Amino acid sequence: MAYLLVSAFFLAVVTHGAPKEYSQQGKGVLLDSLKLQVGLLTNETENYSPQVQPPGTNRRIPQSIIIGVRKGGTRALLEMLDIHPEIVVATTEVHFFDWDENYMKGFEWYKNLMPFSYENQITVEKTPGYFTSSLSPERIHKMNSSIKLLLILRDPTERVISDYTQVYYNRLENQKPVQVIEEIVIRNGALNTKYKAIQRSLYDVHMENWLKYFPLDQIHIVDGDTLIRDPLPELQKVEKFLNLRPRIMSSNFYFNQTKGFYCIRSDGRERCLHESKGRPHPMVNSTVLEQLQAYFKDHNQNFYRMVNRSFDWH
Repeated sequence: MAYLLVSAFFLAVVTHGAPKEYSQQGKGVLLDSLKLQVGLLTNETENYSPQVQPPGTNRRIPQSIIIGVRKGGTRALLEMLDIHPEIVVATTEVHFFDWDENYMKGFEWYKNLMPFSYENQITVEKTPGYFTSSLSPERIHKMNSSIKLLLILRDPTERVISDYTQVYYNRLENQKPVQVIEEIVIRNGALNTKYKAIQRSLYDVHMENWLKYFPLDQIHIVDGDTLIRDPLPELQKVEKFLNLRPRIMSSNFYFNQTKGFYCIRSDGRERCLHESKGRPHPMVNSTVLEQLQAYFKDHNQNFYRMVNRSFDWH
């Protein structure tokens, strides 16, 4: 609070009596810096405020990227990895490799959106849209063919419901009309396989594209369902994959009974994921659930063969 009061006073002093151009431009920069301190900046790639560069640090192209999947637990994974002293994270989804308008700005633009890091640290960026983007694998390979990729997945049926839940609440908050999930998933009595949420859960289809550019040993798959229930074992596997010393411990987590999932304890403070995470799913008609599970069954089996691993999915 003291910082905010001093910053507000400083803002008032430096802008009082200043030229009009400064009042409009310089004031905006200071406001953005102040907003960053209280977490008010929106999740847009252009809204990174200038950072003070610590001595001995530089901005670096990520050595690892969390490529997805949407509603698979990417934010939880990023926040938990941020506990590790040898990891620095880009807190905002950059959408560099999956959005043409950003990719055309070039690698230097991308690098300038990364946090400052020391040479012994790994920079990690996460954008869930990369996994389902047909362009991202080739573009990432062009940047760094030896990069280590993290892919967090969960039961594809549950992921569809979670995807719907996020859109449902977003529409409610924006006062837009909403539909129950059954009306979207089922069309004319049949499963609506063109529904984007269903398309995103076809893991084998998207994985095939990634394996054209990266060997399987460069893609570590995190079990999102297990991460929610018991985070430490999954994070220890990631530490090993990234060749990091084990620094994440069970004491870094505590179960929040109110929220119903694990929260983080590090650097003398405790924090949970944003309230938009872990929202309760709607009750879904059992027949619709069975249709979804039946549709994903062959795709899941194919995915298991591709990655030489099975998961506890319906």
